[in-house]
Amino acid sequence: MHNPPHPGEVLKEVCLKPKVLSVTEAARALGVSRKTLSAILNGRAGISAEMAVRLAIAFDTTAESWLNQQVQYDLAQAERKRKRKKLRVKSLAA
Repeated sequence: MHNPPHPGEVLKEVCLKPKVLSVTEAARALGVSRKTLSAILNGRAGISAEMAVRLAIAFDTTAESWLNQQVQYDLAQAERKRKRKKLRVKSLAA
């Protein structure tokens, strides 16, 4: 099963660690609180559209790449937790 990492893990490993940035320094540069960034880095919060734009500006990436990571992570979590076959959904496709 596809098991993508939380985008906060990617942010930590690919963006913060190589630049030796502390959470406080990165939060200040992004214009967010340390608490907000820490929640993302620890997988307790997701990447919002606004945060995706902030990350794109700060790390010369695209907002779409951050949002795509979040969607892939969320979808994998939903598929794993809810087990499609256990959902009581009636097909409307005909």
